[in-house]
Formats: sequence, structure tokens, C-alpha cells
Amino acid sequence: MKLSIVIPARNEAGNIGITIDNLTERLKREGITYEVVVVDDGSSDTTPDEIEKRTKLDSGVRLIRSTGKYGFGNAIRCGLDAFTGDAVIIVMADDSDDPEDVLKYYYILRDKADCVFGSRWIRGGRTYNYPIIKKIVNRLANTFVRTLFRFPYNDITNAFKGYRRYVIDGCCPFISPHFNLTVEIPLKAIVRGYSYEVIPISWRNRKQGVSALKIEEMGTRYLYIVLNIWLEKLLTHNDYRRPSNETFIPFR
Repeated sequence: MKLSIVIPARNEAGNIGITIDNLTERLKREGITYEVVVVDDGSSDTTPDEIEKRTKLDSGVRLIRSTGKYGFGNAIRCGLDAFTGDAVIIVMADDSDDPEDVLKYYYILRDKADCVFGSRWIRGGRTYNYPIIKKIVNRLANTFVRTLFRFPYNDITNAFKGYRRYVIDGCCPFISPHFNLTVEIPLKAIVRGYSYEVIPISWRNRKQGVSALKIEEMGTRYLYIVLNIWLEKLLTHNDYRRPSNETFIPFR
């Protein structure tokens, strides 16, 4: 199974190199066929240069320039339009996601489920230097979504998730241009009947740069997407749901 990694990056010159290097080193050591699709989202620093250095050394690393309007969600959508693997994992550019968790995702996508979602808030999950205000907002938002959709998964806002290719195809089109895409994709996958597993993951705060996520700007955008998909679940009589005769087949 070929694995694609999609990484949106904007002004991550201090982080993107080590992120790519850590991922590719671990994937090579595991013997996994991969591509790393890094989408530059209009960086004004040397982020593209850092990526291009890796493309010259590793044919599995690709640089794509985000087209149209800039935005975290738009950059991921650009990567999802371009990836060529049998499965895709979305990884952050700031070295916050653990390559060991990427391997766990890979084997679940290969052998067990259509999607794999990590949680930092279940037994075995870890966070390092998580900002307290961000944590409070995160837990409130996830509790609201979990209650509304009546499922136990408690880290829906985390971007670090994995999907088989046909899940992405079955959930298109995506409409979120910003960080709200992090909830649009998994909520659509759950509502449309794709199987998923949840595993504990670790997250560490960035060592360099500043996160582009502005919590005060995103509340209504998250709410719009959540309610949009909740109405799909409530009103469409499963019009968009995965056909009942389709089942997960391990990749061999």
C-alpha cells in the first residue's frame, strides 16, 4: 500500500525541514512506499527553499504551490487533489506529530479500517506544552461535537488523521477553506458510514514560529461546518452514505 503524507505549510522555515526528515527517515526504515506532498500556502519566508532541498534528495518528496486563496483548509484540499497513494495521512508542518504514530496509522489503514483518528485525550495519549487556554477551548468544542453527533470520539478537531483514498473521494467536495476542514473530513466520513479506529497519540508544541490558528476567528466557521454535517445526518435520509454492500477490504 502506497502511503501519501499531505503537509500544509506556511512560514514554517524553522520546522518543515526536520518534519520532513523525521518522517521520511522513519518510513524508509520501515520499508513503506511513500510520497510526502508538501503544500506551500503562500509563505513569505524560506519555507519553499527548505522543501526544495528535500525534493532534490528524495524523489518521494513533492512541493506544490497552493492555488487560489490561501488558507489552511485550501492548502490541504490542494494536497488531497494531488496525492497519488492508496491512503493519505494529514500531518502538521511544525513537527508536532510523532512519526511513530504515522506508522501506527499506516498499518490500521492497511489492515483494519477505512479511517484512523488519533486522540491526545484518552489513556496512552500525551501532550507536551499544550497551551492552557487552547486546551480549555479544545475540550469544550470537542464535547459539543461529541454530544451533538452522539459518538465517543473526543479529539475531532485534531488535524492529524488518516484515510483510505476512497474515503476522500466519497466525502468530496470539501468546502472549508480554513482550520474547520479538520472537522469537516472526519465528520463526513463518520456520518457517511466509513469505518474508523481511534488510537492514543502524542502531540508536542512547536519549538519555533507561531501557530496560524486564531481561535477567536474560527468559532463560527467551525460551527457552520459542524451544523452543516449534522443537518446532512438529520435530513438527507442517508443519501450520501456509503452503500451498505461496501465493506472494508485489507490491502494485499
